[in-house]
Amino acid sequence: MKKTVYNEIKQKIDSDFSLEKPKDQSFGHYATPVAFSLAKTLRKSPMSIADELCEKFNESECFESVESLKGYINFKLASSFLDKLATKALKNEDEFAKDSHQQKILLEYVSANPTGPLHIGHARGAVFGDTLYKIAKHLGYDIESEYYVNDAGNQIRLLGVSIYLGGLELLGKNPTYPQEYYKGEYILDLAKEAIDSFGESIFENEENIEKLSVWGKDKMLELIKQNLKDANIEFDHFISEKELFDLWDETLNKLKENDAVYEKDGKIWLKSTEYGDEKDRVVVREDGRPTYLAGDIIYHNQKFERGYDHYINIWGADHHGYIARVKAAVKFLGYDSDRLEVILSQMVSLLKGGQPYKMSKRAGNFILMSDIIEEIGSDALRFIFLTKKSDTHLEFDIDDLKKQDSSNPIYYINYAHARINQLLGKSSFSKDEIYQTKLDNMNEDEKNLLFNALLLNEVLNDAYNSRQLQKLSEYLKNLASLLHQFYNKYQIIGSDKEKLYLKIMLVVALSIRTGLKLMGINAKYKM
Repeated sequence: MKKTVYNEIKQKIDSDFSLEKPKDQSFGHYATPVAFSLAKTLRKSPMSIADELCEKFNESECFESVESLKGYINFKLASSFLDKLATKALKNEDEFAKDSHQQKILLEYVSANPTGPLHIGHARGAVFGDTLYKIAKHLGYDIESEYYVNDAGNQIRLLGVSIYLGGLELLGKNPTYPQEYYKGEYILDLAKEAIDSFGESIFENEENIEKLSVWGKDKMLELIKQNLKDANIEFDHFISEKELFDLWDETLNKLKENDAVYEKDGKIWLKSTEYGDEKDRVVVREDGRPTYLAGDIIYHNQKFERGYDHYINIWGADHHGYIARVKAAVKFLGYDSDRLEVILSQMVSLLKGGQPYKMSKRAGNFILMSDIIEEIGSDALRFIFLTKKSDTHLEFDIDDLKKQDSSNPIYYINYAHARINQLLGKSSFSKDEIYQTKLDNMNEDEKNLLFNALLLNEVLNDAYNSRQLQKLSEYLKNLASLLHQFYNKYQIIGSDKEKLYLKIMLVVALSIRTGLKLMGINAKYKM
């Protein structure tokens, strides 16, 4: 809608201008301050310029009125223009609020170590990443999602050690546990499954730890994929760190050719301070083993070799200090580091009945993503994670998300959608009859509700471009509120304007349904 309005105004105003929404919608649906930027060139006051420009729109079918106010030009959309947009939306639901951006993007997120089930911190980044992906797809971006499987580090051997010790414990052999190992009932569950799969003999020789490490990693990756699927999240690609390490020598040579590394104290260092890092970083240890950073350097080199226009990584907030060294490596590899964007996802504090939520015994010292989905459902989990910027701390009480009233935002929004569907069921008019209704001479309430329902594309573009996905949840809450207010103010069924009301409401339902779908939530038709 905004793009159409902008193009309409551009035909009359031969100058660059911005289009804004007045805080007070009684002034108009859109406004532009273009008269202020023209004042110096034309040597006239903004007020007189605005008055002159308004006269150019006297014959426009797009606008009901175009008026100047203190130098601003305010545009009120015509009922007939809004009706055309509404009819087009209802007859082409699959295309509603879509766009045609061309950028090719690789989005990497979650990428949790395959050494345990996903916890609630992982869940926030997962929901944000998946929603960003869905919105980008809807807006026409050529975007692919990827999970980087950290299966090459010491943590994988530690998983095998933990399973091995768990097996000894189950077999009554009283093992001595080291200071560092993975805890939780899930380790004992893996040990039980290993006994069933391989027999007790696998726990008789420490040489089997490597076999248990690989087997346990695969089992954990299966569980992680199931955790994600339960939250309506799937990936286009899973890529193995271990497999990429075959490219290390080639990548290191590339760094050497670009004078990016040096040797000191028997180690190989990346000159990351040259590009803003606080200190240089080791990429190869004294014993010749590549570091964790080396794996990320290989991965990012391989990413950029695949030729995307833009790369987005979503990391936990604890990785903030890691950004500079990875961007430095990208520059040393000969790529534009501005094409790599890192979004941070802050941690979550979870309450139940006002008290801290108890840690899971299965996970040891974490709150499991699967436990929360089991308690409140995927829809509520996804929605609450999209109510704040990803880089700000989030605290919520899961009992609030179980409430069946307006204090629960996902319930409130779904109720608006279900209410419209209920009205449609009570009406004697068919959808075709409603679609064909002309929305002539709408009053301000009617026009305001329809205008807001048609804003979804604008909201999606803003949310995506700013990476502030909470703007979508805020929009849907506001739209639901407008719908409930309208319903309480006007009699719908049996009114002389029943078809007009229902046509507007069907656009509201379409906007709610589409917005929720992009958040990974299916709108409810009955409540």
